[in-house]
Amino acid sequence: MSSFPTEKMNFVITPRVKGPVMLPKPRADLEPNTLEFERLPLVKPTGFREYDARWLFPEEINLMGLNAVGLGMAKVFESRNVPKRIIVGHDYRWYSSAVKQALINGLIGGGFEVHDIGLALSPMAYFAQFDREVEGVAMVTASHNDNGWCGIKMGLSRPLTFGPDEMSQLKNIVLEGDYEIKNGGSYIFVPDMAERYIKSLTDRPQLKNPLRVVAACGNGTAGAFAPQVLEAVGCKVIPLNTELDHSFPNHNPNPEDLAMLHALADKVKETGADVGLAFDGDGDRCGVVDNLGNEIYADTVGVMLARDISSRFENAKFVVDVKSTGLFLTDPVLKANGATTDYWKTGHSYIKRYSYENKALVGFEKSGHFFFNPPLGYGYDDGIVAALAVCDMLDRNLDKSMADLRNALPKTWQSPTMSPKCADEEKYDVVDKIIAHYKSQFETGAKIAGQKIVELITVNGVRIVLEDGTWGLIRASSNKPELVIVVESPTSEENRNAIFKDIDMQLARHPRVGAFNQKI
Repeated sequence: MSSFPTEKMNFVITPRVKGPVMLPKPRADLEPNTLEFERLPLVKPTGFREYDARWLFPEEINLMGLNAVGLGMAKVFESRNVPKRIIVGHDYRWYSSAVKQALINGLIGGGFEVHDIGLALSPMAYFAQFDREVEGVAMVTASHNDNGWCGIKMGLSRPLTFGPDEMSQLKNIVLEGDYEIKNGGSYIFVPDMAERYIKSLTDRPQLKNPLRVVAACGNGTAGAFAPQVLEAVGCKVIPLNTELDHSFPNHNPNPEDLAMLHALADKVKETGADVGLAFDGDGDRCGVVDNLGNEIYADTVGVMLARDISSRFENAKFVVDVKSTGLFLTDPVLKANGATTDYWKTGHSYIKRYSYENKALVGFEKSGHFFFNPPLGYGYDDGIVAALAVCDMLDRNLDKSMADLRNALPKTWQSPTMSPKCADEEKYDVVDKIIAHYKSQFETGAKIAGQKIVELITVNGVRIVLEDGTWGLIRASSNKPELVIVVESPTSEENRNAIFKDIDMQLARHPRVGAFNQKI
């Protein structure tokens, strides 16, 4: 006997809609494991950063939300009369492939010709733009962020990536649902881009001196590619955490993180290597440890490379970010070589664009993003290219070790990048209040550590410069819910610590500022 009801049932059949049906407007209040989460796009507005996008997945964006981002990118390209052709790749996290596929669905729905290069480094995606003569890029990566984060690095004019204008436009289009389904989208899988990228890096002379190099990858994506390139140019590679493991069992793949640098330093000392090289999660940055196991901050590495490059290129021009050491302006060797340096906003997109537009030979960012412009590179940030530049510098100085080259620089006392927690919705307001405080100190002639403020640089947060050249920087992070603090003194460790103490005291007055990730 059937258990179905015997009374008459009425069914309503929705008429078929002619033409494409728009994806619903995204919402920011959906919760995972709910009906609405499975039926509607979720996109949290704070995921749209200054020059890329990063969300916690799936708490802040779901797969339908990524469809919306792809559709929104199509509208951005159309509004700027850029052909809708794009390179797409993904990093090594358990969810990155799914995130990429959802983004691709939106891109194709918006009419893009999608070139999927598969598992990739960010610089491999940038290289693919040149190799395949494609205008756009959308690299799915959370870089060095903790697991749970996803992100997209986007561009529409090689070698540049989105800046605030493009990101603001994309944000408005996506959040307002102002996108359209378009015909003509297509999909092309590119199976050999990794091999083509590696060949482009290794088609060069071998090193004269086979360096012993520790290659540390933090179990991130670079482990599949960086050791292979270094070996191909003549290095004897000692691998450290090069096995791919998206749980990051040892530490995050972040060459600015002291945990990664300390592990690399220990391996260098254990093996007697000539240099240690640390690559971040998506391979666009490189950190360095010298042959004695001393960590060298990326801006100091930049000064060393600038010395080497300016000795070969007359009147070389460099660009650095406001977090970087003052040695770029004061180093006597750079002065003697006729090199000049401009300081600009922190952020890989800012330094990349400013270096490219102002025809600088190289742009250096303290976080480890280095941008080698022609004839040294394509202009995008590539940690492996930076690593090869370090190896070439050592190869041109066979009578000097990495420690010798570091010790030849004038002495300064630097801090690592320190980051206290501060919510995305509040961090810029906090920085504005800190800037106002130090402007008042500057105007009244107040002293910090017994010294007056001689300059406030406010191109990106505030860089407070004291009479002896000691300085401290406070700015809002462009891609994480935190602030960024860096301090340096050319005179003493005591003065470095004193300016940090003052900054820390000012931050402590703001209850919205949380704990630091690390302190000096």
